[in-house]
Amino acid sequence: MKPRKKLNLNLAGWGFVSIGTIFILIFAFYPMVDAFLLSLQSGMGINLRFVGLTNYRRLFSDTFFLTAVRNTLLYLVVQVPVMLLLGIILASILNDKTIKFRGFFRTAIFMTCITSLVAYSTVFGYLFGHNGIINMAMVNIGLIDQPIGWLFDPFWARITIIIAITWRWTGYNMIFYLSAMQNIDDNVYEAARIDGANTVQQFFRITIPLLKPIILFTSIMSTIGTLQLFDEVWTITNRGGPGISTLTISPYIYNLMFVFTPDFGYAATVSYAIVFMVVILAIIQFKVAGDKREKTKH
Repeated sequence: MKPRKKLNLNLAGWGFVSIGTIFILIFAFYPMVDAFLLSLQSGMGINLRFVGLTNYRRLFSDTFFLTAVRNTLLYLVVQVPVMLLLGIILASILNDKTIKFRGFFRTAIFMTCITSLVAYSTVFGYLFGHNGIINMAMVNIGLIDQPIGWLFDPFWARITIIIAITWRWTGYNMIFYLSAMQNIDDNVYEAARIDGANTVQQFFRITIPLLKPIILFTSIMSTIGTLQLFDEVWTITNRGGPGISTLTISPYIYNLMFVFTPDFGYAATVSYAIVFMVVILAIIQFKVAGDKREKTKH
């Protein structure tokens, strides 16, 4: 009788798991495979023709795509480290039990990441407009003589995008770091204080090493999010303007599908370029984090 009960329990468990597995296969893996097969074809959805790796070779000579990649990597290299560093600093400050109204500040900072993407992007567009609040405030206090063309100059437009992304996602990462910090035993810090370690030494010798798994997780998630950047570029700089100076990969995919002459196969190819970039960058991040852990052990 016991083997039968065990078998029945196993069958029931597999029954529950199979439902989720089927949905994942239908709504996740099947679209991925179908998109890859589509990337090997060309056309508008009707009369698609097989072209093999032609679309992938086209990527290296596509000026729009190369510009979008450069802009995306610029946001990734500049914004992600700044955002993660700010998240760690804010989490460390708000983890201090002597600070009053900690709950309010935690909530206020985290609220930025649950605001509507389109709504906050529109607000940033107004704030950084030629006659927006930012320019008016800077002129009134004497920081600048003439309004800055935040949305009309390629350099300042990129800066605006970076500021917007940092504002929205810093609180999201802060919550992960704050949660991890609260799981660190106070006795560890107490022992460090007894040994004469000051606050800065405790931060770099205790907090940061113990946060490494969370830092790796947030860096990978932030990398994926930045490579998929769409709403901010589309709304704040009017589809990647001025010109295509702030264009990123996701808006370019939309243009290939619905704005330019539709080419679904090539759009799928550009989408898979994001997949390849995510995989490569994730491997690099895992490798760097793994090397650092090994050095720390030694």
